Amino acid sequence: METILPIMNQYQDIETCVECSAKNLKNISELFYYAQKAVLHPTGPLYCPEEKEMKPSCIKSLTRIFKVSDLDNDGILNDNELNFFQRTCFNTPLAPQALEDVKNVVRRNMTDGVKDNGLTLKGFLFLHTLFIQRGRHETTWTVLRRFGYDDDLELTQDYLFPLIKIPPDCTTELNHNAYLFLQSVFDKHDKDRDCALSPEEVKDLFKVFPYMPWGPDVNNTVCTNDQGWITYQGYLSQWTLTTYLDVQRSLEYLGYLGYSIIYEQESQAAAITVTRNKRIDLQKKQTQRSVFRCNILGSRGSGKSGFLQAFLGRNLQRQRKIREDHKSFYAISTTYVYGQEKYLLLHEVMPDFDFLSEADLACDVVCLVYDINNPRSFEYCAKVYKQYFIDSKTPCMLIAAKSDLHEVRQHCSLSPLEFCRKHKLHPPQPFTCNTTEAPNKDIYTRLTTMAMYPHMAQADLKNSTFWLRASVGATVFAVLGFAMYRALLKQR
Repeated sequence: METILPIMNQYQDIETCVECSAKNLKNISELFYYAQKAVLHPTGPLYCPEEKEMKPSCIKSLTRIFKVSDLDNDGILNDNELNFFQRTCFNTPLAPQALEDVKNVVRRNMTDGVKDNGLTLKGFLFLHTLFIQRGRHETTWTVLRRFGYDDDLELTQDYLFPLIKIPPDCTTELNHNAYLFLQSVFDKHDKDRDCALSPEEVKDLFKVFPYMPWGPDVNNTVCTNDQGWITYQGYLSQWTLTTYLDVQRSLEYLGYLGYSIIYEQESQAAAITVTRNKRIDLQKKQTQRSVFRCNILGSRGSGKSGFLQAFLGRNLQRQRKIREDHKSFYAISTTYVYGQEKYLLLHEVMPDFDFLSEADLACDVVCLVYDINNPRSFEYCAKVYKQYFIDSKTPCMLIAAKSDLHEVRQHCSLSPLEFCRKHKLHPPQPFTCNTTEAPNKDIYTRLTTMAMYPHMAQADLKNSTFWLRASVGATVFAVLGFAMYRALLKQR
């Protein structure tokens, strides 16, 4: 000891010293045990011997583990939560007396380690400091590794990004269990029970993340309440959007929240449903999908952004309050088609006619938006349709935006109605978001229906009687409009 102690004191990286003899077989098994322990359960990343306390990275990791395990978010691990934690990490629950013994150890050493008969974060961190100081590093390492951490106390790539195969023409959606989990996360952080997350509640929810995943554009992508806070529906919509557009990011986020641990699954991949190929849906003329994508195309100033925001219940007056740097090119919410709840995802495509990527064209339904008050607006829609969608099986709808304004003649060889008749499209649908109340949402239900049943939309349009009805309707509308106009003139 006289020889070894000065060396151990000089070099803090030396964790253990074992006196052994190969000749006499003294402490040989102990030697290999401590050698293995130094590699599998090292002290270095966890504890600073000079300061006699855990390192900041270890405290940060254990704090996240505490928050994930605190299922009701009351800042305390009660007996049920402690038992779940114990079973998750060590495959065995603690006996009632053992639980009390653990809490008594904490009580004897600190005043605020136990509260309301539950373990606080300070008590939880103290216990792990005690384990390390008593040479039981394996206990802390078992917990860290169960929650996805590597030897450098970083979440592993295998934990955050489990393998998931997505064949071509298939999409990704959250399954029922994933929505239940996300609902529990929402309820856990919605402290005031107003079915919306305030900025403080959003920050609290994402404390288990290494960064803030949602920017200010999210509030203009999903439904919010009058205060601009994300509602329960908006919260689920944003998760649905992320899963559809970037499933790897969704897996990463679910990993931070501890989905696979709380729901005792092998990985977050268990939360994802990969839909079947769209071609099979078309052949069978039915779909099991819940999320449908609608790409919005139109010239600049045609009203695309207004169309997106109207889907979230915002009229023109509310839209004018949105900051330019907070705008979003996506909007997602729910619609009901024949009693079934579906998500409609709107994506505003930038109007670069010379180049539209495959991503710009890949969708379930297309919206071509033109401004009825701009004589050159429809020309863009006509060109895009003829170049990209004339031979496509993707259903298309023309939106006559800003219908509250005076309609002018379009500088195009065919009027919008004649163009639709020639190409067997639905007549242009009038739309305005310049309303006193929330804009009408019927048009979004129609778009979702077209996306769900593209074969029905095409069959309807090929039927000549459809166009006869449309033409007669347009004529009657024009006659009535002219009669009303003359009547108003007489009154004046």
